[in-house]
Amino acid sequence: MDDDRGHDERTGDGTTREPGDRHVPVLLDRVTDLLAPALEHPGAVYLDATLGMGGHAATLLARHPELTVVGMDRDPQALDLAGRRLAAYADRLHRVHVVYDRIGDALEQAGAGHADAILFDLGVSSLQLDETERGFSYSRDADLDMRMDPTTGPTAADVLNTYEAPDLRRILHEYGEERFAGPIAKAIVRNRAKQPFTRSSELVELLYGVVPAASRRTGGHPAKRTFQALRIEVNRELDVLRDALPAALDALAPGGRIVVLSYHSLEDRITKRVLAERTRSRTPLDLPVELPGHEPEFRLLTRGAETASAEEEARNPRAAPVRLRAAERSTTSSTTSTAERQERR
Repeated sequence: MDDDRGHDERTGDGTTREPGDRHVPVLLDRVTDLLAPALEHPGAVYLDATLGMGGHAATLLARHPELTVVGMDRDPQALDLAGRRLAAYADRLHRVHVVYDRIGDALEQAGAGHADAILFDLGVSSLQLDETERGFSYSRDADLDMRMDPTTGPTAADVLNTYEAPDLRRILHEYGEERFAGPIAKAIVRNRAKQPFTRSSELVELLYGVVPAASRRTGGHPAKRTFQALRIEVNRELDVLRDALPAALDALAPGGRIVVLSYHSLEDRITKRVLAERTRSRTPLDLPVELPGHEPEFRLLTRGAETASAEEEARNPRAAPVRLRAAERSTTSSTTSTAERQERR
């Protein structure tokens, strides 16, 4: 979730908070209510594609005593914390350390042939924002890392110090929707020639110098869009999402439901497009009746994208940018892979 209003993981006396105290799940009641009809039968499987600290999973496990949860996360620290939070349900929980485009692998590891409900809670997690050393926050100085899985892949510093100016401009413009992408990219290349970037404070200082003061008064913190763009690039978030959503829809059983929580327009745009494709009839437009076998595979459960209420935002500021979309698989549809559908077309 794209918000930099984090807090430290320790309490005033220096003790570490438990995962449940550190994490307030976004739109918890709405998400669990939407998924509940698909989870009421014995043996139901809930796949949490972004388990994080397990907030949504904890509620669903408590409400559905026979539910099995498959929790995916690329962040090994998140999986450890979720395991602690969900220890009482260990016999019904399978934690899988993979990126969420590998849904088939996660279900296979858990011994499940399908999922009855799937949740994507996208963006950066509360854990990642609150851990200063991870480098996701522009409000606290840290190494420029930003990897959701800190065990693999290039860091934000690698991107800043090696990408050519046109590539930097592209990711800032596309992923951060940054109006000043060109000047920022040029300044990065110019500054790194003197000294490579290693710390977030160095980048923030540069951005204060490049982004005009007038824009800062109306557009928020000058580093917000650049940090978002770097994080998306480092973790390949949009590429992963484009692969993950079709895979998730393919993995749903008939009558299964999916909920997607997006925190910026790029994620929501991809989600909207994928769901629109699957809720569209395949009957030719010039025919007056629906052809058997050409009905939509899914139906939308929301009208457009739902947002958080004022009460939810007051309780949990990180819910402010959220956009929720949900869909249900037809009870008559058979599970068909993306490749099979493309071949049929």
